[in-house]
Amino acid sequence: MALEKSFDAKTAEPRLYAAWEKAGCFVAGANAKPGASAYCIMIPPPNVNGRLHIGHAFNNTLQDIMVRWHRMRGFDTLWQPGQDHAGIAMQLAVEKELAAEGKPGRKEIGRDAFMDVAWDYKGRTANGIIDQLKRIGSSCDWSRNAFTMSGAPNAPEGEDGNFHDAVIKVFVEMYNKGLIYRGKRLVNWDPYFETAISDLEVENIETPGHMWHFKYPLAGGETYTYVEKDEEGNVTLSEERDYISIATTRPETMLGDGAVAVHPSDERYAPIVGKLCEIPVGPKEHRRLIPIITDEYPDKDFGSGAVKITGAHDFNDYQVAKRGGIPMYNLMDTKAAMRSDGKPYAEEAAIAQKIANGELDFDEAMISAMNLVPDDYRGMNRFEARKKVVEDITAEGLAVLKLVPYVDAEGQENVRLEPFVENKPIMQPFGDRSKVVIEPLLTDQWFVDTDQIVGPALDAVRNGDVKIMPESGEKVYYNWLDNIEPWCISRQLWWGHQIPVWFDGEGNQFCATTQAEAQKMAGDGVDLTRDPDVLDTWFSSGLWPIGTLGWPENTEELNKYFPTSDLITGQDILFFWVARMMMMQLAVVDDIPFKNVYLHGLVRDAKGKKMSKSVGNVVDPLDIIDEYGADALRFTNAAMASLGGALKLDTKRIEGYRNFVTKLWNAATYGDFKGTFNVAHSDTTPDTKLPLNQWIKGEIGKTREAVDAALDTYRFNDAASTLYSFIWNTFCSQYLEFTKPVLDGDNADAAAETKATYAWALDQILILTHPIMPFVTEEIWGAKERPKMLAHADWPTYTAADLVVPEADAELSWTVAMIEAIRSARAQMNFNAGDFIPLVVQGMDDAARSAWAQNEALIKRFARVESLEEVDGMPKGTVALAISGGTFGLPLDGVIDVAAEKARLEKTLGKLGKELGALRGRLKNPKFADSAPPEVIEETKANLALREAEEAKLKEAFSRLAELG
Repeated sequence: MALEKSFDAKTAEPRLYAAWEKAGCFVAGANAKPGASAYCIMIPPPNVNGRLHIGHAFNNTLQDIMVRWHRMRGFDTLWQPGQDHAGIAMQLAVEKELAAEGKPGRKEIGRDAFMDVAWDYKGRTANGIIDQLKRIGSSCDWSRNAFTMSGAPNAPEGEDGNFHDAVIKVFVEMYNKGLIYRGKRLVNWDPYFETAISDLEVENIETPGHMWHFKYPLAGGETYTYVEKDEEGNVTLSEERDYISIATTRPETMLGDGAVAVHPSDERYAPIVGKLCEIPVGPKEHRRLIPIITDEYPDKDFGSGAVKITGAHDFNDYQVAKRGGIPMYNLMDTKAAMRSDGKPYAEEAAIAQKIANGELDFDEAMISAMNLVPDDYRGMNRFEARKKVVEDITAEGLAVLKLVPYVDAEGQENVRLEPFVENKPIMQPFGDRSKVVIEPLLTDQWFVDTDQIVGPALDAVRNGDVKIMPESGEKVYYNWLDNIEPWCISRQLWWGHQIPVWFDGEGNQFCATTQAEAQKMAGDGVDLTRDPDVLDTWFSSGLWPIGTLGWPENTEELNKYFPTSDLITGQDILFFWVARMMMMQLAVVDDIPFKNVYLHGLVRDAKGKKMSKSVGNVVDPLDIIDEYGADALRFTNAAMASLGGALKLDTKRIEGYRNFVTKLWNAATYGDFKGTFNVAHSDTTPDTKLPLNQWIKGEIGKTREAVDAALDTYRFNDAASTLYSFIWNTFCSQYLEFTKPVLDGDNADAAAETKATYAWALDQILILTHPIMPFVTEEIWGAKERPKMLAHADWPTYTAADLVVPEADAELSWTVAMIEAIRSARAQMNFNAGDFIPLVVQGMDDAARSAWAQNEALIKRFARVESLEEVDGMPKGTVALAISGGTFGLPLDGVIDVAAEKARLEKTLGKLGKELGALRGRLKNPKFADSAPPEVIEETKANLALREAEEAKLKEAFSRLAELG
C-alpha cells in the first residue's frame, strides 16, 4: 500500500499497539531463537490506582528500548509488568471516594466492609495505569500482569495468584529465623492516617518557623560561673547563672525531656555536668528535675551549645537517649494530640523523678505506659499545646531575654528586654499524601533485623555479581547499607498484607501462615487476636522479582528468568526498593535479584528545576503524546538519558524530534514515490557496484556497530544521537539527495541497483530505530509485504568491516566533505544562493582528482559549482576550504559585492560586540555570580562561547574581503 502524505500518530499508535498484542509480539519468549539466552526486566511496579507521570514515561521508555532490542536479537525475553497495591495512597483514595459520595467512613463500616470497597475500587481503576503505559509503547507481557496482593484471603474472584502467599510465607520464615521482631522504636508518624510511614513518604519543606530560648533552672537554686571566650582564649563574658539555656522549635515536647546534653569539651558547662535542672513547665509543685549529661551530639558553637533530649519525639535525641540510658517519654496519641490516658500527672511526675534520681529502675513497658503531660495540657492539639507552653514559661519569667531597640512614645531611640524568639525558616516534615506535619513518635512496630541480612547484599556489589550504574550509585549504596538501621515494616493501615501474628491475652506471639496454625500453636481454648497492622508495601515489593515469577512454586518462569537481567529505576528509590530487593532475595532464595542496575535521576524542566504543581511546570506525558506523538517523546527521553547526567525535558526539543519523525516519514514517502517499495523484501544485503551505494552500506554498518555499542553500555543518548545524525544528515541530506540524479537518469541498471539499495537501507534504518521509535517505524515497515512485523524483525549482525568498501568510502566521504565545506563557505560569505560559482585548486593529488572525476556532477549540483580550475597560486580574497587532496578555495573577486559585504559584516560585528560586552560584564559581576542560579550562569557561559565562535568566523570572513581592498 502507498504511504499517506504524513504520519497520523493519533490514529496509528492505538491501531499498531492492538496489532502487536493480537500477534502476541510481547509474550514471554516471543521471537526467541532456539537455545536463546534469557533476558528479563522487572517493571518498577506503579501504584495500582496511579496515573502516568513524566518519570514513568522516561523510565518505561528506557526499559522498552532494552526489551525491544533484545527481543529483535532473538533473546528469550520477558518484560514482567505489574502494579503495587500502594498501601497508604490507595487507602487515601478509597476514603476520599467514600467521603465524596457521602458514605460512612472506614471506621464506621469496619475493616471487612472497607476491604470489600477497596477491592471494588481497585477493580475499577487498575487498568488505568496499564492503558497509559501502552500509550507510550511499553511492550510488556500483559498476560502475566502481577499484583502485590493477588490471592489475598479477601480478594474477589479474578484476583487470583500467589503473591500474597509468597509475602506471608517470607514473613513467617524470617520471623522463625529471628530476622523479624516486634519492638518500640522512633518512626515517622502520620497523624492524619495514624500510621508509621517511610522516609520516602516524607517531604521536607522549608516553612516559616520560630526558635524559642528558655531557661532550665538548676536544682536547689545552685549557681555557677558561666564564661565565654573568643578564639584567642580571651574572656568576653563572665556571669553567675542559676540556669542553663536551651533553644527549641517544638516547645510542646519539653514535657517529655529526659535530660539536657552538652558536648564533653564545652568548658562553659563543665561545673554543672552531672547536676540536675528543672523543666520550666507544668505545675510548680511537681516540676521534674532532669540530669545534665555530656554527649558528642551537641554542637557547642550552635546556639547555647546545650540541647534538651526528648528521645520519644526527635530522631537525634533518640540516639542520645539510647546511648545514655535516658527514659523516652511519649507525649502524644496517634492523632498527635497530647495524651489524656494514664494516671494523674502528680503521680507520674513523682515516679519520673525517682527514675531521674537513680532511685528506681525502669523498663520499656513501664516508660511507655507513663503519661507526663500535665493535666492542664491533656487532650490538646500539639500546636495548641505549643502555644500554651510558650505562654506559661514566658509568664513565669523563664524565657531568655534579649535587648531589642525601639522608638518610644517621645520618638527617642531606646532598648528594652523581650523574650528571645528567632523567626527563621525551618525544614519541616510533611506526609506526601496527607500533607500534615509528621511527628517522630515512639511506637510498637515490626522490624527486620537488617544487620543479619545486609552482608550478602553488600558483597554482591563489591564482588561484581551486581553492577550499579552510574558508579556514584555504588558509593551511595555502600554508605547506606554500611550504616543501615532496623527496617520498620509495619503500617497502621487496613489495605495491605495483614501481619500473620496472633496474640493471646498475655501478649505471647504466635506467627503462622493461617489462624488455624496459630491456634494449634497456642492450644485449644486460647483466645487469639490478630495483629491489626499491615506490612509496608516496600516489604512486599521487595519480593517482586521472585514473587512475579511464581515463587514459592518452582515454576518454569522462575527457573528461566531468575536472576533477572537489568533493573532500570530512579535513583531516589535505591534505598527503599533496590537495596531491599537485594537483601530480601538473598535472604529468601540465596541469589541476587538482577545483574545490572541502571539508576536515573529526576526528570526536571528545561531550566533544571524540579517539576511542581505549585510552580506550574509539571508536564503531563499524555498531553505530550496527544500533541507530538509517542515516538517524539520516546526519542527525547532517550536523547537526554546520559548516564548520571541531568534530565531536562524541553518541549522545544520534543518538537524538534517530532520533526525528526516527519523527516523519517518523508524519506519513506520519497522511496515509495521512486518505486523502492516495489522492491521485494529481502534480509540479504544487496550487491552494489556504484560507489554511492557501496558508501551508504558502509555507513549503515558503522551505524549498527555504534548503536549496539551504545545500548550495550546503557548510553541511550549516544544511540539516539547516532541514529539522528545518520538519518537526518547522512541518509536524508546526503544519500537521498545523491540518489535523485541516478533514479531520474537514463542508466536503468544503476537505477535498479539504487532502488534496491535504498529499500534495504531504509529497512535497516527502521530496524535500528524501532526500539526507540516503534510506532512510526512499524507503520512504514507495514507499507509493503513482510514475513513478520517489525517488532520481531531480525536485528542485523553485519559489521562495518563486512560492508565498507574502502575506495568507495574514501571517495564519497571526500565528496560529502567537499559539498559541506563549499556550502559552509557560501553561507559564511553571503553568496547568492542561486549562483553557480567557480572553484580553484592548487596541488591536486591523484586521489582527489579521481574523486572529483567520479562525482563531479554531484558536487556541481549540490554545492552549486560551475567549474574547477587548477591554479599555480591562490587568487587574493579566496576563501580556503579545509579539504584533503590539494589546496581548494572559492575566489571572491567578481562573485560578490565586496563593499556591500564588508559593510554588512562591520555592522554585524558591531552589534555582536555589544552583546559580547554585556555577557562578559554579567559574568564578571560579583552580584550575578553570587545570586544567579547555577543553571542561569551555565547558560550565560554557553551563550558567550557561541557568540565568541560566531565573532571569530565573521572576523575571518572580513579578513578575506579585506584582501580585495
